[in-house]
Amino acid sequence: MAVDAHGLPIDFEITGGEVHDCKVAPEFIEKLPAAEHTIADKGYDSEEVRDPIRKKSSIPVIPGKSNSKTGNADMDWGIYKYRHRVENFFVRIKHVRAIATRVDKLKRNDAS
Repeated sequence: MAVDAHGLPIDFEITGGEVHDCKVAPEFIEKLPAAEHTIADKGYDSEEVRDPIRKKSSIPVIPGKSNSKTGNADMDWGIYKYRHRVENFFVRIKHVRAIATRVDKLKRNDAS
């Protein structure tokens, strides 16, 4: 899911639950409009994700994983705080039940 600076959706990609987001991220990033910064969580901490962002003349704002060798010395935490807009969007769509999510469960599915 990609949202703009105001938290409005730009684009989304639907994948299976077994597909990691980093596998589809490079192609997804190519479809996005130009932006000064591209913010993502540490799950996207890889050069395969950062390279397409840089090719679009955007600055990747992605924290390193805890086992990262590069660390977070050059991380702009002030800009990273805007990542909450993606999370807020998910809260809104779950609130109005606009999409089904993997966490939606029925008692009949859990019954043995």
